[in-house]
Amino acid sequence: MKSLFHYNTLIAAKNLISKVLMIPNIVEEKKLSVLLVEDNALNQKLMIINLSKLNCIVSIANNGLEGLNLFKAQKFDVILMDLMMPVMDGFESSFEIRKIEKEEKSRGYTPIIAFTANTLNNDFKKCLEYGMDYLMEKPFNAFKFKEIIESFGQHL
Repeated sequence: MKSLFHYNTLIAAKNLISKVLMIPNIVEEKKLSVLLVEDNALNQKLMIINLSKLNCIVSIANNGLEGLNLFKAQKFDVILMDLMMPVMDGFESSFEIRKIEKEEKSRGYTPIIAFTANTLNNDFKKCLEYGMDYLMEKPFNAFKFKEIIESFGQHL
């Protein structure tokens, strides 16, 4: 017999998915190239659904080192960077990305939006110190992402 918690969790997940699927395409002028650096497969899937509604083309890296390597291989309009990951965390990866941009000025500047479930007051300051531009809280909010992207308009 399933517990009440199990059924409530299923209902909450179904409600979340139905809300995500109802998000309209709200960034239509340009397909944004997004590097999503996230180690959790479920978070990846939910964020891809949200980002596709925003007309984004998403490339996935499962940790900061994979993200750094993808960044070296191609140009992205924006990077969504989880903070806590195995192999290389979001702080170190962002720091290395900024070093590459300084060395290779022709690459231009790529906004890095950090996201985490554990936002502390010092996280935002630490994100800025490591070269990130903004800190979002999980769960991912497509409308908040749209606002942030619009604030970087000169870079996209």
